[in-house]
Formats: sequence, structure tokens, C-alpha cells
Amino acid sequence: MNWDIEAPNVVTEARFRELVESGYSAEILCQESARKKGPSYYGVWIMRVVSDDGVEKLLVTARTRTTYNDIKIREFKTITGVVSFLIGIGFSHADVPLEEGQRTTHKLAAADKGGSK
Repeated sequence: MNWDIEAPNVVTEARFRELVESGYSAEILCQESARKKGPSYYGVWIMRVVSDDGVEKLLVTARTRTTYNDIKIREFKTITGVVSFLIGIGFSHADVPLEEGQRTTHKLAAADKGGSK
């Protein structure tokens, strides 16, 4: 499948990573405010990549047989999940929005480029 033609506004994790490494910004959007439950914070966050000229693509889950090839926006349910994902891409810091409707943007610094360690 050619994702750029059939689904121009979404990307899987592998393409998300490539775009961030090529200069796109990673944007975290808080969909449900963070709340403390035990030692962790829970909420709902989604991510997208944004180019310097404003092209936006949402991060989606990979298609699988169990999801009947449906495209689903990837949701992160814990702050730990958001931070782990960002570290896996190569970011050396994480600024996570905590209130519904807030967003933060991250761009790989030259020192961060080259992927995860």
C-alpha cells in the first residue's frame, strides 16, 4: 500500500521516526487531562508529526489481522508511555502536556539525531 496516496494524513511508527529524523517536529496533544493513580499518571495523548510548512500526519497503529486492517490513531494512556516513545525516537527530553487541549512540540537537536541509544 502506498500510504502517501491512500492515507496522506497518517503515518505508522516507522515513518513517524523517519520524518522526525528528517526535520519534522513531533507534537504531543493531550486528549484527556492527566490524573494520578497510584505512582503513575494516566490520561490520553496522541502524537503527530508536523513539517516546517505545516503538513501534519497523525501517528496510527500498524495494521494487523486482529484489527481487520483498520487504521486507528495511536493513543498513549500513561505519561511513561509517552516518554518511552520519545526516548525511543532519540529525544533527550520530554515535555508532556497535562491538561486536555494542550500540546507541546519537540524537534530533534543535531546532537540527538541518529536514533535511539
